[in-house]
Amino acid sequence: MESRKPAEVVRNVVDAAAEKVAAALAPDAPGAPGSVPPPVEEPTTPQEPLPPKAEQGTPQTRTPTGARTGVPADAHAQQGAHLTTAQGARLRDTDHSLKAGPRGPVLLQDHHLREKITHFDHERIPERVVHARGAGAHGVFTGYGTAEAVTRAGFLRKGHETEVFVRFSTVLGSRGSADSVRDTRGFATKFYTDEGTFDLVGNNMPVFFIQDAIKFPDIIHAAKPHPDREIPQAQSAHDTFWDFVSLHTEAQHHTMWNMSDRGIPRSYRTMEGFGVHTFRLVNAAGETALAKFHWKPKLGVHSLTWEEAQLLGGIDPDFHRRDLYDAIEAGAYPEWELGFQVFPDTPEETFAGIDLLDPTKLVPEELAPVQAVGRLVLTRTPTNFFAETEQVAFHPGHLPPGIDVTNDPLLQGRLFSYVDTQLTRLGGPNFAQIPVNRPHAAVNDMLRDGFHQHAVHAGVAPYRPNSLDGGNPFPAGDDEHAFVDVPVTVAQAPKVRANPASFDDHFSQARLFWQSMSPVEREHIVRAYTFELGKCYHQAIRERQLRCLAAIDPVLCAEVATGLGLPVPEPTGPLPEVTPSPALSQVGREWPADGRMVGIVVDPDGDLDDVDRVRRSLLAAGLVPLLVAPHGGTVGDLPVQRTFATGRSVEFDALLLAGAPAPAPDAIGARDAKAGTAGAVAVDPRVLLLVEECWRHAKAIGAWGAGVDVLRQAGVADTPGVVTATAAADVVDTVGGLLARHRVWERFPARIA
Repeated sequence: MESRKPAEVVRNVVDAAAEKVAAALAPDAPGAPGSVPPPVEEPTTPQEPLPPKAEQGTPQTRTPTGARTGVPADAHAQQGAHLTTAQGARLRDTDHSLKAGPRGPVLLQDHHLREKITHFDHERIPERVVHARGAGAHGVFTGYGTAEAVTRAGFLRKGHETEVFVRFSTVLGSRGSADSVRDTRGFATKFYTDEGTFDLVGNNMPVFFIQDAIKFPDIIHAAKPHPDREIPQAQSAHDTFWDFVSLHTEAQHHTMWNMSDRGIPRSYRTMEGFGVHTFRLVNAAGETALAKFHWKPKLGVHSLTWEEAQLLGGIDPDFHRRDLYDAIEAGAYPEWELGFQVFPDTPEETFAGIDLLDPTKLVPEELAPVQAVGRLVLTRTPTNFFAETEQVAFHPGHLPPGIDVTNDPLLQGRLFSYVDTQLTRLGGPNFAQIPVNRPHAAVNDMLRDGFHQHAVHAGVAPYRPNSLDGGNPFPAGDDEHAFVDVPVTVAQAPKVRANPASFDDHFSQARLFWQSMSPVEREHIVRAYTFELGKCYHQAIRERQLRCLAAIDPVLCAEVATGLGLPVPEPTGPLPEVTPSPALSQVGREWPADGRMVGIVVDPDGDLDDVDRVRRSLLAAGLVPLLVAPHGGTVGDLPVQRTFATGRSVEFDALLLAGAPAPAPDAIGARDAKAGTAGAVAVDPRVLLLVEECWRHAKAIGAWGAGVDVLRQAGVADTPGVVTATAAADVVDTVGGLLARHRVWERFPARIA
């Protein structure tokens, strides 16, 4: 029997389609690394730097003191066609050091070598202690004008547009960790308002582990990798974390959120954001109110399954970053509404019996509805990740007139910590002059000198009062948009290291969250606790955390204890009565499917015209179709975005089968482990794996024609969420409806009611 030569077969196919490969860089196939397809040969004719990709943007070209420069955005980028030193001297060569003869020693006088190596040796700056792993994007916020009754903040007035930069992040991992770990996510927004920069530094969970900032080093030390072995990376499934939270029970509410599906979001685009703290608002009349800030995603709140999260850690650790940037490039711009929960500013600073200064508590939306005040749309990706995403500096104390802080003890500590952090990370006190941090309002701050001072300050009198500079700068009044420190009366009290009694309830809101979940979400929470506690070495820590779960819910405690093989502890007291909050559940509603990824399995010998019609209809509906074929390049005239070797189910929100492709030449276990031992199967085994994984992850699957045979071979035909029809259009319509619900959870009935 003649042996197959997979490499030769694939090479012939690709060579035959070489002229069509550029089509794969079309706007409907996001992810091209450059703005222009590269030639095969090295370019040798000097030309100016290529323009950025269409979806890329940079910070506005402002001076260090906030003035518009009038120069184009690419003025931040490199200039000229020729290689130069940092001082602009053109260079003939950057491949060879200056030597005393071809085989001689390198000369100390080689200034280019010294500049190049010295700069390289100092390229890295300290990563953030927390939120080191992040991704950012530029966008625009538009006010609705609905907040004028409660705040004078100008960026919220009707129709007013404000440029923003948003950074999403994980908390625990290093810069090189994976996106899909179970963790809290940061959701930090820098509003470049014309009244000064406003940083809304939030998370994707409305509560936090601790009530007082003095405990922040403790929770992070406990959650970070063990100091002796530096493992595990970017996860809480280890002894030190559970040792801390089982002893420090105020962490139980946030831990419940982390163990829920909120801990593994599907995408930054399907992630809610919260300001966590209660802020004080002041309107034009000087009246105050208390408020909590919410970001509501247009696409709804959705999550990965646990198996998907684990697979992605190896297959694509950059999944969330890639998803964000591909969506923007494809024109599926991520969108959120900013909303306020508003409360009366009473001396007690409570609402419905909930202490508004306790950052481990939330106020259910059924008690205080979220009122929309504006819309955020992300439209541009960074041009340079380090200059923008890595150097952006947030601080909860960057506030515009009309928004002030409260006495939340966690917030109060953050007001110190964020500035202190930037001094080390960004090399000094002038971090606000880095382009991504520059205000879009005039700056006259009397701050001088220091490392990395970019401004060239005029005058001789950076102090007040002065006469030598004509009295400049002058204080601003209320009618000149001055910031207002609300004159809140501080009650007479002794200085103590203590919390108010209202902070002592550590379990009722954790129980509220559990009771608000749907059955399938409760199953996921049980699995998460069982997995994480199962990773702990010491049984005493597992038993202690089970006691905490007994104080939350007996069913939760019993199911986790069963999974751990441990006895079920009894609660130490009566369980609190709570009213479930349906708004906390991610299941049961329908959302737009904009930007969802749909994999289309293509058989090169099938009806490619039908595939093209399906592809175009998906694009017209705002979805992103990705053709999955036996080889790269093109199939017919259609660009292939994934092959059976490179594609994996976790990339897709739904799967369509347009045929039943036979095993490709590279479907051999020695070449691709996913192929296994293909044997005499009629369909490429990697296609069957795609179907099986999508089915296990409760995703919608559709097939027509020969594709229906693949469903039968995979053993998933005629199950919930698996759609078949004679006409492809009918399949696409039905699958599109299922995508609006994100998952087909009824495929796997829950045992927990």
